[in-house]
Amino acid sequence: MSIAQDWLGAGGLLSQRLVDFQPRVEQLQMAEAVEAALADDATLIVEAGTGTGKTFAYLAPALASGKRVLISTGTKALQDQLFRRDLPQLLSGAGVPLKIALLKGRANYLCLYRMDRARSLPSVQGNPALQQAVIAVEVFARHSEDGDLAPLEAQLERHPALRPQITSTAENCLGSECPVFNDCHVAKARRKAIAAQMVVVNHHVLFSDYVIRQDGFGQLLGSVDAVIIDEAHQLPALAAQFFGVRVSSRQWRELARDSRDAAREVGDLPELEQLAETLAQAPAALDEVFAQLGSQRRTLAQFLALPDAPEALDTVRAGVNAIFEALRPLEERSAEFAALTARALDQQERLQQLFDEPEGEQVRWVEPAERGGSLYATPLSVSDGFRQMVGTYPGAWILTSATLTAGLRFDHYVAQMGLEAARTLALGSPFDFATQARLWIPRSLPQPNDPQHSLRVAQLAASLSGVTEGGLLVLCTSHRALREISDHLRKQASQRVLRQGDAGKAELLAEFAADGHAILVATQSFWEGVDVRGRALRVLMIDRMPFAPPGDPVADARAQALKARGEHPFRAMALPEAILQLRQGAGRLIRDPADRGLLVICDPRLQSQSYGRLVRASLPQMPECADEAGAMAWAQQL
Repeated sequence: MSIAQDWLGAGGLLSQRLVDFQPRVEQLQMAEAVEAALADDATLIVEAGTGTGKTFAYLAPALASGKRVLISTGTKALQDQLFRRDLPQLLSGAGVPLKIALLKGRANYLCLYRMDRARSLPSVQGNPALQQAVIAVEVFARHSEDGDLAPLEAQLERHPALRPQITSTAENCLGSECPVFNDCHVAKARRKAIAAQMVVVNHHVLFSDYVIRQDGFGQLLGSVDAVIIDEAHQLPALAAQFFGVRVSSRQWRELARDSRDAAREVGDLPELEQLAETLAQAPAALDEVFAQLGSQRRTLAQFLALPDAPEALDTVRAGVNAIFEALRPLEERSAEFAALTARALDQQERLQQLFDEPEGEQVRWVEPAERGGSLYATPLSVSDGFRQMVGTYPGAWILTSATLTAGLRFDHYVAQMGLEAARTLALGSPFDFATQARLWIPRSLPQPNDPQHSLRVAQLAASLSGVTEGGLLVLCTSHRALREISDHLRKQASQRVLRQGDAGKAELLAEFAADGHAILVATQSFWEGVDVRGRALRVLMIDRMPFAPPGDPVADARAQALKARGEHPFRAMALPEAILQLRQGAGRLIRDPADRGLLVICDPRLQSQSYGRLVRASLPQMPECADEAGAMAWAQQL
């Protein structure tokens, strides 16, 4: 009998010792595949549908293997759930003594040095609300053993300026030169991680560890025998981010702010203080150019063709160069000035990389933000880089998620990640979608590019909400649709309408679940990581297929590269990626065996275009409502 069967099978270890444990066929199948991959040091890609119990399916064989295992998740919420709930429950049930550790990114730990200085900073002194928030952090610090800021998440969401004042970054950390280094929460967490047999990190920490290893600066996580990636669908976008280059208005302003504060603190560097003020103002002209883009990404060449853009960027580069030259003679003066000098040099080098001849195929592009924006150099393919990353951590690799196939095939994901030799396993959800859910694709709606589309979606949402007495989650593919749909619903619907941006994600979801009859309109981050069980979410509406917007520079560049290789960009890239994201969004509806719901996809192309059949086949198999009367009848039962 396999270890998987011993632990997870009927009459196995967990059935005997955990009251609520129920053996599941799909869970056992996955666990056996994971066990074999661990034994063979193989790479395994597993799609495990919602409700499979994939967490225990990879944790049980990992714990039983005796190997040092690194587990990486896509969200802090899952990271905390694994470390604080799932692992202790499994260790208790199995009676296995094992040293485990949790390691998050720097921005999740309180920096005692920066907190001590925060209240005296001009940016804090001029803001009474921020002053009170810093005082609350100081109270938290007296009672926190690990400095994990998770209990302050709501406070940090209300005051976005607070986190940079009380946490460190790799650039501004003073390291062992810090006066409170012996009490540093980040250093303590890293020491625990190095000493543990199983470490729970997130994808950002994993990629950061790899980058540090590549740069020859050591490592965060030590050697491991196996790497398990949960929420592996996030890897392609994150790999592109970490394997590329990025600079931003925010980084320049923070460099200027920290340099000015350091100069003021020593009191005898008026020239540095003046140069810091100059750099703080330098991005203003560039911000005006970013504002011309609205919310649209553009290629760097298109951006530089806009009036005043080259001059504005030259002003920033001159400001960064000047502050680096001013900091360089001060490098030996203190650890803080050494860190500032390294940051200025890093910004210099990154800006230069954006304009140098690229190594390999890249796309240079820009993206506006609420204030300012960012400039990027992104590789067109991450397959070679990720393949090299896998080789840096020899041993087994397990990659799993609820959504890794498009059209029931792994081809697109495997090619993206360069894992052609990997084993694959696709497991459906154990939920009974045939009785729990219905799909409706309204035929009467206008095409998604019609100016009236968002209004008609909002009208349909209002009608459905009248039948179901609320309980709607409306997922949008753009911020424009988010505004138009929520504005109309606030005028027409009798239920409370919550909108992304009105509060933090966790706070909005808590309000939505507690209300039970609300309508929540959201985009982007709400397409995943939303786990609302029960009647609070009974209708899920998706405004359209989530294709990349026309003119997106990264998608366009990758499409051109595919064309050059003789491939069809729509079939090879656009459609598979849209299907994967659609499946992520659709997965928000049924989260429990007792849930019942209606999935409404407001895109008539799924009925009229040939690819519609492939899209529908990729979704959980549920009966489809033939018309509005059938959909409303099902909705009324909810």
